[in-house]
Amino acid sequence: MADEDLITPEMRARIGVESAEWTLEVDKTAVRMFARAIQYDDPIFYDEEFARSKGYRSLPAPPHYLGTPIYNPNAPARGARQLNIPYKRNLNGGTDIEYFDTIVAGDVLTASSKLTDLEETSGRLGPMLIARTETIYRRDGTVVAVSRGTGIRY
Repeated sequence: MADEDLITPEMRARIGVESAEWTLEVDKTAVRMFARAIQYDDPIFYDEEFARSKGYRSLPAPPHYLGTPIYNPNAPARGARQLNIPYKRNLNGGTDIEYFDTIVAGDVLTASSKLTDLEETSGRLGPMLIARTETIYRRDGTVVAVSRGTGIRY
């Protein structure tokens, strides 16, 4: 186990603190581009009339696509990005998404995130800091998805 000095009291104080909300848009072009990028060929992601015939309000968002954040250059950092971590390399340690409703093109979501855990450890690459986060996605105030992610800094 690595020396615990890396995780400061200030860093620990960030655990559980909810970020400011940000807005994401789910549009038809982005749904189609995401589906194409992950090589989905189901017409449900491309043909709105077909999607409606299957009971969707519009093109459904493919799994793991939760909208495109509206760019705000003045937005504060979220999650582990707000911490002063000395390691420069990032690795995605995994992302799980729990869905509570279908997300479709035309939806506007709001999201907020929080750091849920910090852990310092070492591996073959040397010392690492593992940060776990949770992001809640809402449409009109109702939770539609929760994303839980693990980031590894080394």
